[in-house]
Amino acid sequence: MVGSAAGFALALTGGASEIVLVDLDETCARAEAEDILHAVPFGRALTVRAGGYDALKGAGVVIVAAGVSQKPGETRLALLARNAEVFRSVVAETMRAAPDAIFLIATNPVDIMTDVTTRLSGLPATRVIGSGTILDTARFRALLGQHLRIAPQSIHAYVLGEHGDSEVLGWSSARAGATPIRAFAAQVGAPITEDVVARIDDGTRRAAYRIIEGKGATWYGIGAGLARITRAIAGDEQAVLSVSIVTPEVAGLRDVALSLPRIVGRQGIGADLMPDLDAAEAEALAASARLLKSTAEALSL
Repeated sequence: MVGSAAGFALALTGGASEIVLVDLDETCARAEAEDILHAVPFGRALTVRAGGYDALKGAGVVIVAAGVSQKPGETRLALLARNAEVFRSVVAETMRAAPDAIFLIATNPVDIMTDVTTRLSGLPATRVIGSGTILDTARFRALLGQHLRIAPQSIHAYVLGEHGDSEVLGWSSARAGATPIRAFAAQVGAPITEDVVARIDDGTRRAAYRIIEGKGATWYGIGAGLARITRAIAGDEQAVLSVSIVTPEVAGLRDVALSLPRIVGRQGIGADLMPDLDAAEAEALAASARLLKSTAEALSL
C-alpha cells in the first residue's frame, strides 16, 4: 500500500517520467500499475507498468517499501529483525539492476533500515535516503496549521531524530512565515499553552498507532511524502526536507541514521542542517540518537 500510494501520488503530482512497480506478487503489481495508469489522464503524463527487478534498469530513484507490516501496538523498532532479512535480497537485486539509483527507504523501522541499506549496498550515505520524519513533520505542521488557522505550507517546523517514539518536535525553531511560532500564535489570538503543546505532541507522535488501530496501516501520508522527496531529487530542487541518512556526527555520536533537515537534490543529500534547539530538545535528540545507534550496533549483517 505504501509503494502504490507513492506511485499514485507521483502520477498526480509529477516527478517521474516512468513508474515501475515490482512485487513478489506479480499479479498484485500488475493490478496496482493498471489502476494507477487509469489516474494518469487526471494528473501528469507518464508511463506506469509492472515488472521484475530487471525493469529497474536506468532508474534514478528506487523506493523500497518492501517488508512485513507493522502490527497493532508494535513499535517500529520491534520490526527490525523481521525486516532486515527481507532487505538482503531486495538490496542485492536492486543494486544488480540499478546500481546508479538513489535508494529511498520507506520500510519501518525506517532509520534502522536506512542504516541496513547503506551497509548492504556499500553506497555513500548521501545516496541512501530514509523517509525519516518527513511524515512526522507534515503531521506537526498540519496540527499547527489547524490550531493557528493558517495553511500548513506557511509553517516551517521540523521533527528530528527517530521516526518513532523518541522523535523530537522542534518547537523552539518553529516559524509561521518569518515569525517565531509562539509570537505568531499570540498575534492571531491562538496562544500555544501547555495543553496545546501536549495535544499537538500526542497528535504527531501517536498518529501512526491510531491509524494502524483503525485501518491496519498508514499509506496516504507517507506516499505523498515519498513523492515529494522523489520530486526534489528528479528536479534537482535543493529542497530542505526532514529525511534520514547515516549521519557522520550528531549529539557526539558518529554514523547514526536519523532525521535532520537536509538539502535534497539530484545527487542525493547535499548538506545537513541543524535547527536551533533549546536544552531539552538537544537532550531529547541526543537520547534519540543513542537509542538508534545502540539498536543498529546490535544488528549483525
